[in-house]
Amino acid sequence: MLNMAEGIARLGALAESPVVATLARAFADAGFDLAIVGGPVRDALLGRPTNDLDFTTDARPDDILRVVTPISSTQWDIGRAFGTIGARVHGEQVEITTYRADSYDGITRKPTVEFGDTIEGDLVRRDFTVNAMALRVPGQTLVDPTGGVEDLVRGVLRTPTDPAVSFGDDPLRMLRAARFAAQLGFSVDPGTEAAMEELRATLEIVSPERIQAELVKLLATDDPVRGIRLLVETRLIDEFLPEIPALQLEVDEHHHHKDVYEHSLTVLRQAIELEKTRNPDAAADVPLRLAALLHDIGKPATRRLEPGGGVTFYHHDIKGARLARKRLQALRFDTATIASVTRLIELHLRFFGYSEGAWTDSAVRRYVRDADAELERLHILTRADVTTRNVRKAKRLASAYDDIERRIAELAAQEQLDAMRPELDGNRIQEVLGIRPGREVGEAYRFLLDLRLDEGIVGEAEAERRLREWWAARA
Repeated sequence: MLNMAEGIARLGALAESPVVATLARAFADAGFDLAIVGGPVRDALLGRPTNDLDFTTDARPDDILRVVTPISSTQWDIGRAFGTIGARVHGEQVEITTYRADSYDGITRKPTVEFGDTIEGDLVRRDFTVNAMALRVPGQTLVDPTGGVEDLVRGVLRTPTDPAVSFGDDPLRMLRAARFAAQLGFSVDPGTEAAMEELRATLEIVSPERIQAELVKLLATDDPVRGIRLLVETRLIDEFLPEIPALQLEVDEHHHHKDVYEHSLTVLRQAIELEKTRNPDAAADVPLRLAALLHDIGKPATRRLEPGGGVTFYHHDIKGARLARKRLQALRFDTATIASVTRLIELHLRFFGYSEGAWTDSAVRRYVRDADAELERLHILTRADVTTRNVRKAKRLASAYDDIERRIAELAAQEQLDAMRPELDGNRIQEVLGIRPGREVGEAYRFLLDLRLDEGIVGEAEAERRLREWWAARA
């Protein structure tokens, strides 16, 4: 629960920090108003960390630059057209923006930039009331024209104005609602949520890159499941990631299977828990979280109702990887992320054969080779994919995966598995066989790699002998 006395004390401490105090004094001396605005005010009241500081002022961009230049080590004006000047003050990055009073044409989400004259007018044009608060400095007066403090206390996201107007101006705000719901653990005001569903089709004017950026921010929160549920319930996700609601498969009364949608959300949540446990100091692993969310999207297309009440999803791993690649490309994800996510989806079922019978060392080596750089993520995804309520089965699978990780570690220590290579390189293959560079060298290399995987290190002399035998038999 929000403790206002503590929140106000944190705001006061923020206002008295060297960066804020220096800026406040400089703007006051120049005859301008200055206020900390948006996220830093919200987070200070909530007791969350305050990172980059944003300020708003009645000063115009040229005046802002003139005021900050003597007190900052660096300045940048890349956002000058939007009224924003950046600077580094006491080693911290800050942005100061002139009051805005923008208008939108309803066709694009690019506003007609207009500078405003009052802080209240600037605040009411922001996305949510909890982000529409400001702290005037140096006087430390809280400005809250839309009831942001009350909504913080209630834990509610609400637009400062009519949500139909707010979302109509900038549909990306609907995705921000999902992100802030997840990030802050807030619910969404019923009127605001209804507008999200009603206006979901307007998301088409938002670029794929912007949608992708919001999806990444959502997945990077501690509990993205809350935000994903909101996107599904408002059907907003249908506009950019329809594979997720498609997981809500109709359950036939004669054919039973687990709820794939709920299972996927559980896998995502468990993957995040494992990620934090195994790599506590690392940043949020978005490719892993994407793979967890999308790992079963191939199931609807591969679902088969079998005689006797069974349900199968043969090859849903391969189908899912293809669907994921297509969707992530449409959302303009980078090549590395797409490769990681699709590889994880392709391999997420591989381990379950291990639990049914011990693998040879060769099979373990192949598992490592196929996972390659995604091995740690695959460990996490595979463990997270166990959502059975059967305690005995869950323990058996966990024990089996403990065993495969142990064997991987042992083999790595014995054979430097992380850098798996044949014992002869391409140059030596050419010397031994007396051949020139070409396709045959690649075939010989693959033979030696299979030999390494199947039998481990055999020694260079033995590798040469086996290579000659293979070559003679091939001829």
